Amino acid sequence: MSDRDRREEDIFDYSYSIPGSIPGTLTIESDAAPSEIIVIEYNLERATHATNVKPQECGSYLKTDSISWIDVQGLGSERVLQQLGKIFKLHPLLLEDVVNVPQRPKIEDYQTQLIIITQMAILTQKSENGISIEQVSLIVGKNYLLSLQEDPEDDCFQPVRDRIRYNRGIVRQKGADYLAYALWDAIIDGYFPVLEAVGDRIEELEDRIVLEPNQKTLAQVYQIRRELLALRRAIWPQREAIEKLIKNGSSAIDKEVIPYLRDCYDHIIQIVDVIETYRELTSNLMTVYMSAVSNRINEIMKTIAVVSTIFIPLTFITGLYGMNFDDEISPYNMPELNWYWGYPLCWSLMIAVSTSLIIFFWRRGWFNDIS
Repeated sequence: MSDRDRREEDIFDYSYSIPGSIPGTLTIESDAAPSEIIVIEYNLERATHATNVKPQECGSYLKTDSISWIDVQGLGSERVLQQLGKIFKLHPLLLEDVVNVPQRPKIEDYQTQLIIITQMAILTQKSENGISIEQVSLIVGKNYLLSLQEDPEDDCFQPVRDRIRYNRGIVRQKGADYLAYALWDAIIDGYFPVLEAVGDRIEELEDRIVLEPNQKTLAQVYQIRRELLALRRAIWPQREAIEKLIKNGSSAIDKEVIPYLRDCYDHIIQIVDVIETYRELTSNLMTVYMSAVSNRINEIMKTIAVVSTIFIPLTFITGLYGMNFDDEISPYNMPELNWYWGYPLCWSLMIAVSTSLIIFFWRRGWFNDIS
């Protein structure tokens, strides 16, 4: 597989169940990371953090009055996921959507549970293009939030974890619905540094396209266009999902959280606007590239025309005196061949013609336009 194919696979990766398979079938990717469960339990007075929690232990967190954040990092353990589905009473089709990634971002209201499937965009060193898009699923219950994410190494939730740990803000004063908002807001805000990095690359390409309009630069423009398309595909459905949640509400979401969701909606609008602006800029870069290539071709043709124009009269003179007609047969057959100063005069004529043409082109400014 070529590097280009790998880059495209990172962004445009799809997975699906075998056609005709039983509804609710879990499709586990061969390279999926093993599932690790991390639980953060908190209330206004305290916050605890537990790692490597076993699936059967998660049921005890549902019986407390504290808020429990069960964070499942990695979707590679089917047995663990099936156990969690039974403990949290997840519908088989819901579990299928959560595990079979990627899914289109959406929300589903199951009365006692609210399911939010979203896409996270982060900067990472593991991808050649520097951008990773992964699916994150949030299942909001009465006093708990179950989150499932693909990559156990990279996420944008650390600020939320710190707010819970150090009791910053009001997160420990609110319920699981506010925690879901905080995580969703972190996901949405994570698009801004990604877009900032893309914007820096576009600015760099603007200069390089003018100075070095080559195939490598053109390939980078196409790569950025693909990345912007992937980002748009990830963020646009979230706009629809959050708008639906704001308008229709949910039994799992308190009315006090709705204004915070409106703030998320505003951020999504900004992100969409930036993506559309960058897509337009990349389209303009294609136009600039074609113009730069055309200008370079024109400069090359102009250089060739100037050089050819200078050598055409010289070629004529040397060709004329290279015919070697015998002057003994006729006095009109090149008598200059017998002149004593014929050869120096021929050179003087050619130098004079060349110098005159060079001075003429220089006064017209043609040499200034030749790079």
